[in-house]
Amino acid sequence: MTFYFRGSYLILLCTLLCNGVYGQTKHDVQDAFALSFRAEAATDWTDGLIRSDGWIGGDGLFSIPRRAADTIGGWRDTETLLVFSDSFWGSKSEGKLAPGARMTNNVVASLPVGTLDLNRLKFYSGCADDGRQTSVFIPSTPAAKKGQYYWLGDGFVNPEIDTTTYVFAYRMENTGEAVFGFRETGNVLIAIDVDDWPPFRKHRQMETPLYISADGSTHGAGYSFGAGIMANTDWAGAPNPDGFIYVYAVRGPAKELLVARVRPADFEDFAQWEYWDGTRWQQDIHRAVATTENVSNELSVTPLADGRYLLVFQVNGIDPRIGLRVGLSPVGPFGPVVPIYECPEPLAIKSLYAYNAKAHPHLSSQGELLISYHVNSFDFLSDFAKHPDMFSPRFIRLLFD
Repeated sequence: MTFYFRGSYLILLCTLLCNGVYGQTKHDVQDAFALSFRAEAATDWTDGLIRSDGWIGGDGLFSIPRRAADTIGGWRDTETLLVFSDSFWGSKSEGKLAPGARMTNNVVASLPVGTLDLNRLKFYSGCADDGRQTSVFIPSTPAAKKGQYYWLGDGFVNPEIDTTTYVFAYRMENTGEAVFGFRETGNVLIAIDVDDWPPFRKHRQMETPLYISADGSTHGAGYSFGAGIMANTDWAGAPNPDGFIYVYAVRGPAKELLVARVRPADFEDFAQWEYWDGTRWQQDIHRAVATTENVSNELSVTPLADGRYLLVFQVNGIDPRIGLRVGLSPVGPFGPVVPIYECPEPLAIKSLYAYNAKAHPHLSSQGELLISYHVNSFDFLSDFAKHPDMFSPRFIRLLFD
């Protein structure tokens, strides 16, 4: 099905004018958010990540090109690092989960340069003294406590700091609640040297001030930066580079999008970070304002060749629909939510939900954008035992007309 979206532009006209888009006619405003596309299931990628032995599923998927820009077709020139959060190791028998499966809280995988052959994708875990798999990244900063673990956020390679790979990590702990029984306790930046390869035994971990708890938030809702990263630089291949790295956060039940930026050379100097307050960039994280809402805790912002920006997300966090908004800058204004795909899994099994859709530009081909999403269950232990394939990532393609 082909969608051609224009939306309710009379409402958006004031937003455009207030954000500095002056002198446009009504027709110009309509065209600002227009996008012609169609979406279809990417079964080659979905089927290629369904495994019967070893790593058998995980969420939190972000893709990071380690030697090239995060632009369309970049896979031809770079190795790709895939980072996952909660993942299972084990085996399947006759379509069911075999006994002995083990979960680790984060995993990495590597795809060689110049190929999209998922049979060549290699997964890595850490290793305990008894030989069992452990997480690749285990909290080791002074603030870490026993029993805490990392879920991983987005990452990128920074050529202005020794070609270091940076990955955000959310320090989590379990709360014992039956549903969503976890909470974040801190935000950590993981730094990986250019000559270090999975499972990254030489990596560094840095506490950041980029996590604000609900108690410390002026809005009463916590947030943590790292939900998505966009390098708007010439070396990243951005069409209109301004030299900044943009890092996104998601706040509260309304799923509000917050934006920070920093020069690549200052990435580890958190005093140099700036936050968008709706009018200007300033250095008080508490004054960051929502640029839009209804997004998901993992997302992507991708520059388009025409100078606009494509925000991809799961609508309202766990809605069955994958959505996008077209933005006129890295901080907006963003147009209305455009539903692009309805995930079939929650429709087939009512206890399932879809979440955390995002784009993977450098794994895409010309004229398309590869998008992943995940499926989970409100009755996880029962559903995963019966349907172990459900925890493997799903993929669609956005095809531009």
